[in-house]
Amino acid sequence: MKALILNSGMGKRMGVLTSEHPKCMTEISETDTILSRQLKLIAASGIKEVVMTTGAFDEVLVNYCNSLDLPLHITFVKNPVYSETNYIYSIYCAREELRDTQIVMMHGDLVFEGKVFCDVLNSETSCMTVSSTVPLPEKDFKAVVDDGKIKKVGIEFFDNAMTAQPLYKLSAEDWKVWLDNIEKFCENKNTGVYAENALNEVSDQCNIRALDVRHSLCNEIDTPEDLAVVSAKLKEAMEKTVYMCVSADMIHSGHIAIIKKAAALGKLTVGVLSDEAVASYKRFPLMPFEERKALFENIAGVDHVVEQKTLSYKDILTELKPDYVVHGDDWKEGFQKPIRDEVTSLLATYGGQLVEFPYSKDDKYKELERAAKDQLSIPDVRRGRLRKLLAMKPLVTVMEAHSGITGLICEKTTVYQDGKAHQFDGMWVSSLCDSTAKGKPDIELVDMSSRMRTIDDIMEVTTKPIILDGDTGGLTEHFVYTVKTLERMGVSAVIIEDKTGLKKNSLFGTEVQQTQDTIENFSAKIAAGKKAQKTKEFMIIARIESLILERGMEDALERAFAFTKAGADGIMIHSRKKDPAEIFEFVEKFRAVDKTTPIVVVPTSFNTVTEEEFAARGVNIVIYANQLTRSGFPAMQKAATTILENHRAKEADDMCMSIKEILTLIPEE
Repeated sequence: MKALILNSGMGKRMGVLTSEHPKCMTEISETDTILSRQLKLIAASGIKEVVMTTGAFDEVLVNYCNSLDLPLHITFVKNPVYSETNYIYSIYCAREELRDTQIVMMHGDLVFEGKVFCDVLNSETSCMTVSSTVPLPEKDFKAVVDDGKIKKVGIEFFDNAMTAQPLYKLSAEDWKVWLDNIEKFCENKNTGVYAENALNEVSDQCNIRALDVRHSLCNEIDTPEDLAVVSAKLKEAMEKTVYMCVSADMIHSGHIAIIKKAAALGKLTVGVLSDEAVASYKRFPLMPFEERKALFENIAGVDHVVEQKTLSYKDILTELKPDYVVHGDDWKEGFQKPIRDEVTSLLATYGGQLVEFPYSKDDKYKELERAAKDQLSIPDVRRGRLRKLLAMKPLVTVMEAHSGITGLICEKTTVYQDGKAHQFDGMWVSSLCDSTAKGKPDIELVDMSSRMRTIDDIMEVTTKPIILDGDTGGLTEHFVYTVKTLERMGVSAVIIEDKTGLKKNSLFGTEVQQTQDTIENFSAKIAAGKKAQKTKEFMIIARIESLILERGMEDALERAFAFTKAGADGIMIHSRKKDPAEIFEFVEKFRAVDKTTPIVVVPTSFNTVTEEEFAARGVNIVIYANQLTRSGFPAMQKAATTILENHRAKEADDMCMSIKEILTLIPEE
């Protein structure tokens, strides 16, 4: 697309204001002339090519445009007989620069607010700006409109007419029809008329729609009186407030482009999503909120930066009540559509407007996202993310993974509810599930080397923090090396249980013989593991089996305080009862003494308790320890049985995810 600005007029009615420069250089605010404002809006829209016709003071005009130092390539075309012809001939002079292209055309004395220009550019068809609320002028342009289509444009039309201003967007096809007739007019020496006279003859061959801007600023300046009125309207328009929300911790050209467009609408406030909001739906931010906030505070055009704590705009819009909310058009469908619907409803309550720009699908952005994920998967970066999540969120949710594909399910599964996104924060590599996936009993039969390979498979394709089920931790002398290895791999935490001997699954409770370690021995194991650490990020969490083994609440609390004193970074309390009462009692009594040490629960049995209730009671981490394993194997067994029963695979297909859907989970690289 090219912009065409017609600046070959004399501007005689402006008096002394145009005695030394063309009318387009008239100041309309403390910072802008008519032309500088037009060019800035054009540049902010992403248009690069401008064709400008000139007449009187053409050298002054060229030098002025060059001094603005805007990212525009401007081709100047002088009308050599500007004093004897109308702008139809100026267009004719520039015709070779204007062929075979979509254009936005404006007169050089036209002032319009950014929202008007945005609507023109976003029009799906060719359009001309009109106003249904401004009274018909005696001597200025009016457009005859029939069923929304421009039929005639001129100063002489009053019937079925609307006030019109010479701001057009024209498709290449419609513009060709008009330009061809302009050529015929000029080659027949008919150069003293408006270009619209040529349009009126061929309007039936074009599809130029009327774009009603109503009360919005879109006015020509012909006299000093016009200048005063328009300058006052412009000042009012620029006081309008604009809001847009971003999550980005990497600024690319798409962000800068939409910020420029948003800033052209008025005073721009940028809402930066909180770390928790970003982590909930996208990925863990590479930079914390304060650094991301500082990035946007230093971008030209941004007046103010605030924190948006959720994906929902409700609180922000209720507080700020901006005139415009700006967003890319990518949220018209998909998971963000409910958020968009909420925004439009909120804006309607006070008369605000939603402004949407085409979403930037830049391949460079995809490369940046890939680079960000690579960065997040680096062991030194990944290891400390669990601690950061615990500091950021009231509750961290962790899902079991036992393979690369289940890791990807944990990584990518997202649910959107009530303007919020919900994802699992991390992955639990369970001894039970790892053993089961290998068809072996959960008795520490799968050695640590094999467990490490499972972790490596998961880490290779995911970025979220990993907590390892370390069973009893083994011998203290072996545990210290396990800690070093896990820390080096980038695992965030290991949970070890205070039992000894051949490991039996806790859900058997007292049905099988299980021996609990002494407080002294287990405390020594924790201390040895902490001493072996090289970094502060890695966490050793002590799992207490007292409630499972029916040793009582006092024993559980005594162990919890002792293990914390020995250096444990968290306490996991477990129960096999469906009633969560004893878990709640433990949390309450532990929190009465210790307000900060993270508490971990695994609600396999007491599964009716919601995450919100756990958080309210002081729990910090909820681990869903085996649901993917328990749901996956029955489904596979049923599919196998169905094939055997029917001697074919057709009946089993309804139970199966398509290969294409599976492949979408798997990263390309």
